[in-house]
This record gives sequence, structure tokens and C-alpha cells, in this order.
Amino acid sequence: MSPSGSDQSAQPRRSGTGVRPGPRVRVGRPANQSRRPGAHRAGLALLFAAMSLAAAQARTFLSVDEALALAFPGCAVERRTVFLTDAQKARAASLAGEEIAGAIVNPYVALKDGRIEGTAYFDAHRVRTLPETLMIVVAPDGTVRRIEVIAFREPEDYLPKGAWYGQFSGQALDPGLSLKGRIRGVTGATLTARATTSAVRRVLAIHRAIGEGGAP
Repeated sequence: MSPSGSDQSAQPRRSGTGVRPGPRVRVGRPANQSRRPGAHRAGLALLFAAMSLAAAQARTFLSVDEALALAFPGCAVERRTVFLTDAQKARAASLAGEEIAGAIVNPYVALKDGRIEGTAYFDAHRVRTLPETLMIVVAPDGTVRRIEVIAFREPEDYLPKGAWYGQFSGQALDPGLSLKGRIRGVTGATLTARATTSAVRRVLAIHRAIGEGGAP
């Protein structure tokens, strides 16, 4: 986990080049390897097309500042750094049901009139083979207030609709916070649903462990 503080096009078709003269043997190559004019250019075209497709599929939807402004209008937001103790990591791992990779956490605490309005965590994790980053906002009572997709590097076919993320609002950290419990899955985006649910559990677990001071 990294609680800190993301596009598609068709591939070009490859056309033939017609009749060519007999092969010209290149010095230093085996005699059976012929030079094919245009093959190098076609290869480069396919490479650039693939790069363009990958870039098109990498979407960044919000900056950190934009996401925080959406979550905490009219609030002063403080970026803090927390070094988890071994006891806090163990407590968070027990609550989340998975290991906690790092010991450094950066919660963004929103204050208004001297009161904490909520705490945001930015969690980067892998979905399928590529990462996404979520902002998960925790309310003062320890439940989920909102989720924002900051960046999504997988094809957008694997990105659920905004309404799907809304079901996490008000959710507390308990056994029912799972795809086998209160969270509905997404056909065609199972890995994203799984990664998102895991991230929410992880963030809530870390938030609770910090608040408890690592108590068992």
C-alpha cells in the first residue's frame, strides 16, 4: 500500500508492399536473411501505435489538490506523516486481513473551526497488471465518506461506473465489507472491484490502528 500524496484507439492495419525484386543479402547476416524495405518503418509504426494506445489508456482524472478540494470544501487540510509502529502495523494487518507493506503513512486531515471534518488517504495499488490510485476519505466516526479515482492505468473497460463507488459511503470496517458481503461486484471489472474493496479495508484498518495507538 502507498497511502500518500489516468484513454483508447484502434491499431493501424498493416498493408502489403506489392512485388519486389529478388532479395539483397546484407553483409554480416546469414545469406537466408533478406532485407525487406519498409519492414522497419512498419515495425516502428506499430510500436508508436502501441505506445499511443497505452498512453490513451492511462488516465489521470484528478490532482491531489483537486480531489482534496472536492472532499473538503471550506476546510484547512494538513498533510501529516505517520510512522507506524510494529504494533500498529500488526493491528492494521489483523483488521484488514492482509499484510501492510509500508510503515510510512500520509493522512490528509481536514479541519474546520478547530474540528476534524475527515481524513483522506491516497492508496496506490495494482489492479490487473497496472496501477490505480484512489483517494479514500474517512469520516470522524471511522466510516467511509467518499472515494475518488485519481488515476487509472488499466483500460477504462475495467473501470466501474461512479455509482458503484457510491456504495462504499457509510461503510464500516467489519466482515461484511467484502465482495461476499455488502459490496456488489462488477461484471467485467472483477479485479478492479477486488482491488478497490481491499484498498478500502486497508485504509480503514490503518486509520483505526493509528487512532488506537496500535493497541491490540
